[in-house]
Amino acid sequence: MSKPRPKGLLARLQDDETVICAEGYLFEFERRGYLQAGGYVPEVVIEHPELVEGLHREFVHAGSDVVLAFTYYAHREKMRLIGREADLEKINRTALRLARKVADDTGTLMAGNICNLNIYDQADPGWEGRAHAMFKEQLEWIMEEGGCDFILAETFFAYAEAKLALECVRKYAKGIPVVVSFNLKRGDDLIDGVLIQDALRRLAEAGADVVGLNCGRGPATTLPVLEEAKQNGIETPLAFVPVPYRTDAENPNFMTLKDVNDNGKIAFPLDLDPWLCSRSQIASYTRKAHALGVRFMGICCGNASHFTRAMAEALGRQPPASRYTADMSKHAYYGTDPTLIDFNTQEVCKNKF
Repeated sequence: MSKPRPKGLLARLQDDETVICAEGYLFEFERRGYLQAGGYVPEVVIEHPELVEGLHREFVHAGSDVVLAFTYYAHREKMRLIGREADLEKINRTALRLARKVADDTGTLMAGNICNLNIYDQADPGWEGRAHAMFKEQLEWIMEEGGCDFILAETFFAYAEAKLALECVRKYAKGIPVVVSFNLKRGDDLIDGVLIQDALRRLAEAGADVVGLNCGRGPATTLPVLEEAKQNGIETPLAFVPVPYRTDAENPNFMTLKDVNDNGKIAFPLDLDPWLCSRSQIASYTRKAHALGVRFMGICCGNASHFTRAMAEALGRQPPASRYTADMSKHAYYGTDPTLIDFNTQEVCKNKF
């Protein structure tokens, strides 16, 4: 039985509530063996829809306020690349129906998704017409499938593409709130030369309901960009959706992190595990973002349920998954429960490990 319609995104933000939107479906299904790294096309949506539904439910269980339709990279250009353009409409409609089903079952928000198309080309003005057509068809499918609570337009490397995406949402998904976010490479400018702070400001002035960063940068190199935006006086709500990797000033974007066993080899995408943040680090950055005034949060590529739970708990929440949050007082060696064996907690723990 479906639950009552949840409070909307804009109402929550107006009431200074924080919205958690779990992402990271591409990397998680690649790790589980259902999606190929490289092309990163979400074929799992039509090949194993039950698994997609399961991960939606898992993220909600961990504390996500949003079920995000898994249509990231389910656009015409990506489907053409793997020879499955004929399945384009099917994959989009299936993803939307799965997200709607779980959102209705759990009383959470349901978000549609459009993203970077990877066809922006300063030397070819024809890219814009092709991009417009691709955004249009995905947005029309969203509306035909009953709409959504908001649309996440994300991971844009170029301001021009993000601006076009926003314009298309306003035209083809009228009345639907929209979050627009960038993937910022090294430096302060996007690939079309627009400074990130100017890009955030322009999108806010153009009517985006939330602006910010997602993917690419880890928490340590995402937060300073948002801090600067706040200092510049931006009033539009900000999005903090980093990857859960320990990026730094030398490598602000996870796509240039090096394999820890070979300094000359790029770790992206298969050898990033040593660079993962700890749960405590995710919690710490969540609290910092919240203190800054950020109210739209999530974790992007590399996310898993334990990170979403860490984010939720850092905000003082107790999602269903908190039923299983660690209780080390019961641990055989590190525990403090008086019924434990003293030999283990005193002698073995202190002298044998």
